[in-house]
Amino acid sequence: MWINEMNRLGASRIPFLFIIDYEMRHPTVLPLPAVDPRRILYAAGGISNCGETDARGGRPVALASSPVAYDLYMESFNRLQRHLRDGDSYLANLTFRTPVVPGAGLREIFFLSRARYRLWWADRFVVFSPECFIRIEAGKIAAFPMKGTIDASIPGARETLLADEKELAEHLTIVDLLRNDLSIVARNVRVERFRYAEPILAGRSAIIQTSSEVCGELPGDYHARIGDIVASLLPAGSVTGAPKKKTVEIISEVEDYSRGYYTGVFGIFDGNALDSAVMIRFIGQEGNEFYYKSGGGITVYSDPRAEYEEMVRKIYVPVA
Repeated sequence: MWINEMNRLGASRIPFLFIIDYEMRHPTVLPLPAVDPRRILYAAGGISNCGETDARGGRPVALASSPVAYDLYMESFNRLQRHLRDGDSYLANLTFRTPVVPGAGLREIFFLSRARYRLWWADRFVVFSPECFIRIEAGKIAAFPMKGTIDASIPGARETLLADEKELAEHLTIVDLLRNDLSIVARNVRVERFRYAEPILAGRSAIIQTSSEVCGELPGDYHARIGDIVASLLPAGSVTGAPKKKTVEIISEVEDYSRGYYTGVFGIFDGNALDSAVMIRFIGQEGNEFYYKSGGGITVYSDPRAEYEEMVRKIYVPVA
């Protein structure tokens, strides 16, 4: 059982990598010395098992993509809206998979991409995520929910984003959800920073993203309960919605595919601290086919055309 293995390794202060798919059907936990770099490469929290110069060049990575047709998007969007109007959910993430032809191999994309968290698993996927799941260090746990984006090239983009009432409502919902989630495992849970804006590389352009920092204090034996802590917080609230349990059921109903590892989490425990990411910005491999998976948060106030365009806009590889 992966939870017990994480607890065992944590109690013994043995560094490990964990990769947990969205449905939690195929979790993997490996002591760091057991990670074969010919099959898995990772870079998170300043810890990596690769030479950063292997394939770095900063060149563009072309992605020929064929997004789902707008009318098919609308079928799922309208099914989701019925649940939102009935009050079954207040916010739900709707995602799709887009067939792509990457202009480089997934391993090379791992090296070319610029992101806080990167992971490559041979013949499965590559992820270059800007979003932290949780960090644990010195008895403190913190989450950094990201919700709300805008094209950074728009004049007054930051001010426009921060003044957007729909984006604010979404952000408040996710922050409240994360407060409740962290309260399951921690005490004195509080919002340390609320809705700060920062630029995120998106291809060769940039977006501005709003995030918050929610933190709490863990009990003294938390190293031996690392697995229980992570499991209690899954799936990640920022890529599901609120209320989480019902929204996860709705997502399963309205999405036309299995997310797999997309929107799951991966992270590294270094023997003392843990840093982890939500697996967004994701290219999956299925045989000889490749799919980019993306989406966004939907509320009753969502404009379907804008949400569709956001889903398409997120199909990129961040290179500098």
